[in-house]
Amino acid sequence: MEILVLLKQVPATESMIAVAGDGLSIKTDGIKWVMNPYDELAVEEALRIREAKGSGTVTILSVGPAKAAEAVRTGLAMGADKGILIDPGTLQVDGLATAKLLAAAIKPMKYDLIVAGHRAVDDDNFQVPAAVAELLGIANISMVIKKELSDAKIRCTCTVEGGTKEVEAPLPALIAAQRGLNDPRYASLPGIMKAKKKPLDTKTPADLGLNPADLQPKVKVKALRTPPERKGGRVIQGDTVQAKVAALVKALHEEAKVI
Repeated sequence: MEILVLLKQVPATESMIAVAGDGLSIKTDGIKWVMNPYDELAVEEALRIREAKGSGTVTILSVGPAKAAEAVRTGLAMGADKGILIDPGTLQVDGLATAKLLAAAIKPMKYDLIVAGHRAVDDDNFQVPAAVAELLGIANISMVIKKELSDAKIRCTCTVEGGTKEVEAPLPALIAAQRGLNDPRYASLPGIMKAKKKPLDTKTPADLGLNPADLQPKVKVKALRTPPERKGGRVIQGDTVQAKVAALVKALHEEAKVI
């Protein structure tokens, strides 16, 4: 079975994020970059499917600068077979442009299933997997916590508000992983050593037949700002419980204006 995994490199969640001087981006000095946590689920699920089938390949695709190769190599160290990094160079690409790059790379490839994380923890826009599926003309199943492959179909259990739903689609299809689908494995030392020798191709938009006009962002960042600093809490004083309650109600009504 030929499986493709969509992957993004993001700042580690414990990194201290600060707005850069231009007010449009973040400071990258000192940030630790890692594989998007939801994409770890995607890599793991692809590997489990290949292992269950006993044959096939897992190919990782990512859009990003040269340093994003580190995240792709992590996926290769987990057990994926090969990687493709699409470097947009100086182009500022949004979710749709990222999807266009991925879809252009995928179209000439043979594949049975595409697995992605349902969102990236940096931009958090939920757009790329669905847009890739649309551009390829295949089914998209998101928020997947369980899957079952049979014949030429895939059946998934997906989370929805307050419960779950069952969705079935013909292959090829794209599924987007939600937490609960699996527990990703760690890259072993032998896996890390093997990953250094696995193929990782780098492509540019021109290699994929796309030019800058095709990739102009529909969404532009106008400004980034840190949240306003929260004020400290306030302790309501009073000699009795009744007095404290009266003071609290007065503050909620006259100051907070919530009642």
